[in-house]
Amino acid sequence: MNWGNLVVLLSGVNKYSTVFGRLWFFMVLIFRILVFVVAAQRVWGDENRDFDCNIKQPDCTIACYDHVFPISPIRLWALQLIFATCPSLMVVGHVKYREKKDMEYTTSHKGEHLYARPGKKRGALWWTYLASLFFKASFDAGFLYILHFIYKGYDMPRLTKCELPPCPNVVDCYISRPTEKKIFTLFMVVSSAACILMCICEMVYLIFKRIKKIIIRKKEYDMQRFSKTSNQKLSSLPGCQRDRKNGPITHAEKPALFSILRMCFCSRK
Repeated sequence: MNWGNLVVLLSGVNKYSTVFGRLWFFMVLIFRILVFVVAAQRVWGDENRDFDCNIKQPDCTIACYDHVFPISPIRLWALQLIFATCPSLMVVGHVKYREKKDMEYTTSHKGEHLYARPGKKRGALWWTYLASLFFKASFDAGFLYILHFIYKGYDMPRLTKCELPPCPNVVDCYISRPTEKKIFTLFMVVSSAACILMCICEMVYLIFKRIKKIIIRKKEYDMQRFSKTSNQKLSSLPGCQRDRKNGPITHAEKPALFSILRMCFCSRK
């Protein structure tokens, strides 16, 4: 597989990401894809050739190898990287759809734009981005569970016992370089867990940022309603009505509102 094409596609998502998203991309690129291509494939390239049992019956060795490695960790990590990075392409596809729609709108409406910034995380794009983070974290967590279930807690024992047919009795089998393989397994697990943490932090950041915007908009709306109500009450008072040509009370005039009301009531007395 050409991992360079996947990196190019992911770099397109990076410009729409937050700080946590850029950190996630850096960790995937350096600590997962680069380590996988440069080191992990070489470490795990001999698990079939150097898997040795204390019996020379070929069918028994094959059966024991399939029991110890039902799926090769290197292929499992490749699937994990593909599944964990593909949800980011949802964001790229949505932005491209927005750009195409904006171009069609601009053509038919004499230069007006439907989206001021197609890559801005608003509306449906915000939900698409949040869903991509959820899928990335879910796929990574799912593959970590599969790896834990298959290899009994990410362990690579030196000696495994096998008694599957066609083996005539209990056979001792040995994994080549188990310590080195265990270290790389733990490294890939830790890097995957760190990527899950980055996705969770980014989801929390986006949600709290959205809640903050909603609170600010509500405050602005309440201030506008209060200003409008105050203007209506002031205009209804006899002897202190504003000149309609001057327009409604502005924000700069609000501090003087209560002093005007006091003067009006005092003049009536």
